[in-house]
Amino acid sequence: MFVNLRISIFVFYFLTVIAFLAISYYFLDVLGVSNFYIYSIVLLCIIILSGIFISKLAIDPLAEYVTNLQNLSKETLHELNLPISTIMTNTQMIKKNLEDEKALKRIGRIESACDMLKQRYNELDYLIKMQSKQNVKEMIELSDLVRERITFLERIYPNKNFNLNLENLSIEIDRVGLSKVIDNLIDNGVKYSQKSQDIDINLQKKTLTIQDYGIGMDEVELLQIYDNFYQSNKHMQGFGIGLSMVKRFCDENKIELSVTSKPTQGTKVSLEF
Repeated sequence: MFVNLRISIFVFYFLTVIAFLAISYYFLDVLGVSNFYIYSIVLLCIIILSGIFISKLAIDPLAEYVTNLQNLSKETLHELNLPISTIMTNTQMIKKNLEDEKALKRIGRIESACDMLKQRYNELDYLIKMQSKQNVKEMIELSDLVRERITFLERIYPNKNFNLNLENLSIEIDRVGLSKVIDNLIDNGVKYSQKSQDIDINLQKKTLTIQDYGIGMDEVELLQIYDNFYQSNKHMQGFGIGLSMVKRFCDENKIELSVTSKPTQGTKVSLEF
């Protein structure tokens, strides 16, 4: 598809240049036109028409491709919802009749996997809405959202102690986007504090803070944390895009983001709403 598109644009551009030179030669040498004003108007019309055709050649196939991709994503997303809901419903029913501890642990793992699939489902739904420019902001209770994310992350990191101190705070914001921000920040805190079990999460005076007691960072590392693909520890899993995404979200939603850190003492991230 894109090879043919490149060829079509090149051919049209090549023909446009030849036509431009031929018309210039015809006006200047054959007709002997000396009126620069008329000559300029003719050239401007040619340039505008060629621009319209080139943009149409370039954009229309891409627009059709993106539309088809969005439709496919919506259909796939809709089809995913049913099996996820079916698995979750049936595991809850099976769990009620089980007493064996090992079987209950297995069901718990299935539920955790379903929660992760549901999270990916919500993120895909969110991305589709963002691409179609739908308004995704809603009124939420921030303390409830933090507790919800902690409940989700406790299943992934059962050995961590998440110490909560949360005041109530109602805000209008993109719920899914903020959930991804919170997940990223807590996940970073867990990854970089393997020797410490505690993660402190506070919501006071319209400011959410996430404090870990891990390896921390020096001043040089702090200057690079928002760069795409930067990781202070190359041996950690991940792609180093978390904090750049967090920064972009905060900038778009007028949230003041600050990070303080000291080597061997840990890192504190603050979101001021």
